[in-house]
Amino acid sequence: MEMTHVGHLDGKTAVVTGGSSGIGLAAAVRLADEGAYVFVTGRREAELEAAVKTIGSDRATGVTGDISKLADLDRLYDEVRARGKGLDVLVANAAVGTFVTLEQTTEEHFDQTFGVNTRGTLFTVQKALPLLNDGASIILTGSTAADRGMEAFGAYAASKAAVRSFARTWSTELKSRGIRVNVVSPAWIETPGGTAAFGDEETARAMKEHVAATVAKGRMGRPEEAAAVVAFLASEQSSYVVGSNLYVDGGENQT
Repeated sequence: MEMTHVGHLDGKTAVVTGGSSGIGLAAAVRLADEGAYVFVTGRREAELEAAVKTIGSDRATGVTGDISKLADLDRLYDEVRARGKGLDVLVANAAVGTFVTLEQTTEEHFDQTFGVNTRGTLFTVQKALPLLNDGASIILTGSTAADRGMEAFGAYAASKAAVRSFARTWSTELKSRGIRVNVVSPAWIETPGGTAAFGDEETARAMKEHVAATVAKGRMGRPEEAAAVVAFLASEQSSYVVGSNLYVDGGENQT
């Protein structure tokens, strides 16, 4: 007899921002595998179309946009509203990050980093509120950088520290609706965005070697490993996990 797969998110609707590649794409694939219908966003149309094919065209809709632009967020949620089933899972994952020292920091760099990572995350969640079903799960992508004084990563780290703070406050503000807010904080995950942050392949390779030598797990993480934690927080398996910060760091911040 053929067994029917029952996912932890059957019948649910999810949104994943920054879902064209890396952790966002892996999370979207995992949520869809668990039964959710997923709306994914990304700034580059060709990459977004490829992501939808990877997730499954019958399981996902791509909406091109930049979360730092409120009109783009409105277009995203218009698509979700049109489906008529509300929103059960919101993964606010889109972010930018580059290495810039305090001395080198420009107004443009600061505004872009906080405009996407902090302001963009806030309005991604705020504009979703009318659509969120009671008992929904909001998952914010943080970073271990928020806890460490990593050289030349100050603006990024500060923007992610703000995201961690949002989760605490919003958990309290949304408790009457049973909406849970949690953070997933990855460390070194092998993604295209992570490689780009180092500026070139040689620097990225050196960092991989450093991670392998210093992290308890002995290697960089995979996007699918972060996605598994996202899926846990999205489901009722984590029903008593609220306002938390779950590290996916191979032991970097723990040993």
